[in-house]
Amino acid sequence: MSSLVCPRCGATHELVGRKAGERFPCSCGNELVTPEVSPRSWGRKGALVLALLALPCVAGIWGVAFYMKRMRELEQSANTAFRAEARAGSSVSDEARINVIALCDAVQMYRSESGVFLAAGPTPREVPRGGQPMPFPADEAFEKLGFAPGTAVRLQYQVVVREDPVGEPEVTCYARGDQDGDGQNSVYSVTLDANGMTTPVTVEREDE
Repeated sequence: MSSLVCPRCGATHELVGRKAGERFPCSCGNELVTPEVSPRSWGRKGALVLALLALPCVAGIWGVAFYMKRMRELEQSANTAFRAEARAGSSVSDEARINVIALCDAVQMYRSESGVFLAAGPTPREVPRGGQPMPFPADEAFEKLGFAPGTAVRLQYQVVVREDPVGEPEVTCYARGDQDGDGQNSVYSVTLDANGMTTPVTVEREDE
């Protein structure tokens, strides 16, 4: 054999002057080995060598497939959290924490695609009282963000963008509710900076 084809990238390498069993790198980074068999005795030994050379490629393909599968699972999980309707037996606090984080994630994703932060809400216009679900009305800004917390919610959601004339804008995502109906709102918030970093959820009057 006077040449060897890299199974990863398809590049052809001349073997003139190379010793049998000599290892050398391809330009793609794959390690190649000069076959130790003659052209007439390739047979099973040659097939084994090719299989060994292809192992890095197979491992790489498996790794990519696993990564894509995991990303799809995470995306499906996030979509489930986004679109889960408010249930009487679930915690309003859990709904607020999950959705306010998901809302800021949606804001950052929109900004990475469009280059701007988008303000939205407050929606619903009135803060739900007594932990009772209210319809989540259609809102153009939330639709652009891809934020859909469900057909009924027990909190009001809002994205506030504060422009800074000498720096980068700051974004705060809010979820507001009034579990006991006394007119005092619980406020859950997450702040998003220009670098896409978010703060932990901040809570004011959680028991209200």
